Parts: sequence; C-alpha cells; structure tokens
Amino acid sequence: MFVEAVVKEPWMRESRFYKALDGGVVQCAVCERKCLLRLGWRGVCWNYVNLGGRLYNVAYGLLSAVESRPIEIKPLFHYYPNSTALTFSGYGCNYRCPWCQNYLISQTPPRPEASTYLEPSDLVEEAVRRGDEGLSASFNEPSIHLDYILDAASEAGRRGLYFNLVTNGYMSSRALDELIDLNVDGYSVDIKGCPESYRMFLGADPMVVFRNAKRIVERGGHVEMVFLIVTGANDSLDCIKWVLEKHLDNLGPDVPLHINRYYPAHKYYKPPTRIDLLIKAYRMAKELGLNYVYVGNIPSEEYQDTECPKCGKKVIARRSYRVTLWGLTSDGRCPRCGHKIPIVGKYYPGKKSYLSM
Repeated sequence: MFVEAVVKEPWMRESRFYKALDGGVVQCAVCERKCLLRLGWRGVCWNYVNLGGRLYNVAYGLLSAVESRPIEIKPLFHYYPNSTALTFSGYGCNYRCPWCQNYLISQTPPRPEASTYLEPSDLVEEAVRRGDEGLSASFNEPSIHLDYILDAASEAGRRGLYFNLVTNGYMSSRALDELIDLNVDGYSVDIKGCPESYRMFLGADPMVVFRNAKRIVERGGHVEMVFLIVTGANDSLDCIKWVLEKHLDNLGPDVPLHINRYYPAHKYYKPPTRIDLLIKAYRMAKELGLNYVYVGNIPSEEYQDTECPKCGKKVIARRSYRVTLWGLTSDGRCPRCGHKIPIVGKYYPGKKSYLSM
C-alpha cells in the first residue's frame, strides 16, 4: 500500500537504469558506484530507492535552482562562446567532497517541499522564453538525475537548443553513451586529484573520470577538464603532475584544462590555494604540452584568455565570464598563422557585455 501511494507523486518515476537481482535486491546502473539496494534502501546519491524490487527515481523534476548563466562560468570556454544557458539543479550527489561549495543542495536529500517541479518540456520552454541558447545541468551532480536529464535533453534537441553537463564524470559507461546518443555534447568535467586524494576523500577512482572524458572525446563530444587544487588534499607537486600527465595521455593537448582556486567551505577550512602554486601548475601544464590552460577563481583574469598555441597571438579575451575580444577568422582560425582553434558551436557576439575589437 505504501509503495502504491508513493509512486503516484509526479516526481516518482521508475528508472531505466537498474538490474533486478534475487531476493528483491536491485543494482543501480546510473553511476560507477553501482549501489546494491535491498527493499527500501536508498542509494548513495539519495535519488534512487528500491521500492518493491524496482528502482525508482524519487526526485524526477524536483529542481533546487533554475537561472540563466553565461556559458563561460561553467567553465566552458570553447563551447558556444558568449552564449547563455538555462542552468538547473536538483539535490544530492554521489560524492561527499568536504570542501563542496554547493553543499546546501549537493549534500542534501531531495526535498519536494522546497523544490520547484518542472516537466522536461516546461524546463526547455523556460529556456526558450528567456532567450537562452541551451541548457546546462549544474550546481549538484547532474548525472544522478539521469532519467530526467535524458528526457530534458531530448526535448531540448527538438527545440534546437544545446545541452551540457557540469559533472564529476563518475557516471556509468551505459549512462554516458545514452547521454551522448541524445546529443548531450558538452561536458565540464571535474578531476579532483590523483588516486591518493580520491582514496582519502571520495572512495572513488580518478581513472573512471578519465575513461569517461576520453569516451566523450572519441564519440565527438566536447570536454573541458576542471582541476580544483585544494590545500592539503591534492596540492602536492606529485599529485598535480599525475593529473597533468593523465590529461595529456588520455585526452591529448587540445582538451582545455581549467586550474581553479579552492576556498574554505562546508567541512573543510584549510587556507585557500596559494596563487603561486596555481601559476606553477599552469606553467607545468604548458611545459608538458597542453595547449589551452586557464586559471580561475583568482583576482587576476589574465589567465582567462586564449592564445594561439602555434604563434602565441591572443585570439580570445574574457572578463567577468564574458568574451570581450573575439579575434578568430570566420572559420575559427588564428588570423596571424592560420592555426585552427578548437571551438564548438556558434559564437554569440551580441550577448551581454560584448566589446568589439
């Protein structure tokens, strides 16, 4: 009787991503944790529950935030430059990062009473109404809302809007392939350090993240990696070097890397990352051969610009998460040497605070 009453709520949907096992146990197939759930048990992310031997998403369409934001803030610098995306989030996460900036929603189970419920078609209609060029699932880990994301991405595709995720990259291979199949083609992927930092703080494997990022690139999607260097967690030179070398080995020199500064939050209060260490990591990345490296969350914005890796000419400048100089040719090349700069999607020169050359 309880199960029948619960699943009448519109945000209770049976998931497409699980395997039924003996004794009423189910195995979730949404993320790489592959939670084994007995009757009534809830997964690590809090969004999936075993009800009557079936896996239910108990937060389908329950949103904690909906707002238009610049694509550069994701950060995605090489994807539909200067556009805006209707950015939305739910609750929960499959990680427990003690320094999480968005812990009020990511480290909280779904809350129907504090949420806005939107069907995928209504969410996409809101993006169209606001004049956004696409949608972005962000703030908390979006891949745990897989059923909703797939439905929203399908609707966005029908309306001619792009769709991207800001993610920790720990979704299952099956989940990732279905996302890519529905033209979810942009991914801002967090890499949270080396194996030791993942073991100590997350109980996870960073090579899964690189596996998934590589899969996206191989299937024609766009990836930008984000490395938040956290004081006392992943800030050793050995750990930084490991991340940079794995990036180069798995993704190549042209996948952008954003090196970001940590600030104390949630349960982690060590001092903010030293700026000189961030700059050192930037220089290490460039010396290893990464072509597009950026430094964020610091007062200076000089490390937000794109330079041609062949001749060194500044071809794109960014300030306050907007493009302030667009110096590429009509076919996306450096005007000085003709080198092709990898950019996905249309550039939107008229959006917001654009300043002409």
